[in-house]
Amino acid sequence: MSALALSVVLSLVSAVAYAAGAIVQERVAVSTPDAEQYAPLRRASWWAAVALNGLGGLLHVVALAYGPLSLVQPLGALTIVFALPMAALFVGRRAGATAWRGAIMATVGLAGLLSLVGAADAQSLSTPQRITVAVVTAGAVVALMAAGRAAHRHPAVRSVLLATASGIAFGMSSVFTKTVAVDWTGGVSAADVPSLAVIGVLATAGILLSQASYRGAGLAAPLATLTVVNPVVAAAVGITMFGETFRYGSTGTLLALGCGVVAAGGLILLTTERLQAARAETAEGDSEEAAGAAVTAEPEPVVPTEPVVLRKGALVPAADVLVAAAAGETVHGDDTPDDPDGDAPVFFHGSLYGGAYIPMPVVDRHRVRVKS
Repeated sequence: MSALALSVVLSLVSAVAYAAGAIVQERVAVSTPDAEQYAPLRRASWWAAVALNGLGGLLHVVALAYGPLSLVQPLGALTIVFALPMAALFVGRRAGATAWRGAIMATVGLAGLLSLVGAADAQSLSTPQRITVAVVTAGAVVALMAAGRAAHRHPAVRSVLLATASGIAFGMSSVFTKTVAVDWTGGVSAADVPSLAVIGVLATAGILLSQASYRGAGLAAPLATLTVVNPVVAAAVGITMFGETFRYGSTGTLLALGCGVVAAGGLILLTTERLQAARAETAEGDSEEAAGAAVTAEPEPVVPTEPVVLRKGALVPAADVLVAAAAGETVHGDDTPDDPDGDAPVFFHGSLYGGAYIPMPVVDRHRVRVKS
């Protein structure tokens, strides 16, 4: 197998490993409490995702050793294309047509952009440049984290912000890796220890931020954002600091801008698809809550329509009065204000065919008999 073919195979396997790691991370994010959204250290599945990402990174570095950057980097963009069918096959998470269109647009735009970056002689960054790049990168990552925290009520926006921060961290770690690799061509030096520390910090931050970006936002939007931002940041640093340029002069620059617009449009489609899904889930939840409230609501009290009697200032059922009278008890009412002792005859108040209540006098069964 030729070196070029080996580079292609390694790049494809690397993309599959990255995609598998992203799927596992998204599944972990769904079932992890908010307190552990960045690093669920007690979850074995999360460590499996870290191992898959590490394998993907190692294969990517080896592929770069056998093949040109202009070929290996675009193949890395296939991560999002592999992730969508793998998620549908293994975890049953199907992506909509909008997500597929967005993923394809983002991948094509990124591949075209990276294929237009021309090769340049290997260069390294000076110490002041490394300090500047590290400080600017840290500021950008912290700002995006703060913005994501502020947008916690909008999971899709929060996810894109955190995925952008993760892509910046991964991209800049690649920049420092290239710098150290160039330095090591002349021998290992202790002066590269700070750069190695920066690589470790940025790579760790990238993993933690990518884990948090999958929470409540699905798989497609954060993964596509991370996949696009990572190499774009690395390519921007390469053009501005490593002397790399676009091929074909002004024509290549215009084509690169067009590819960037296509990739951005794909990210917008992915974000829009997730926002629509979030609104649909919210509306469904509201309808279920309304239905549940209607079922569990207490019915309004029904006003009894049976006849009642006013006794001692309170209405009592007429049936109780009749039972008491049948038992021989003396029953009196207090409907007459002129009889404070309550010795007036009892008046029943009953509904006449659903109409108004009217007094119905009853003959006193305890009337005095007059003997002749």
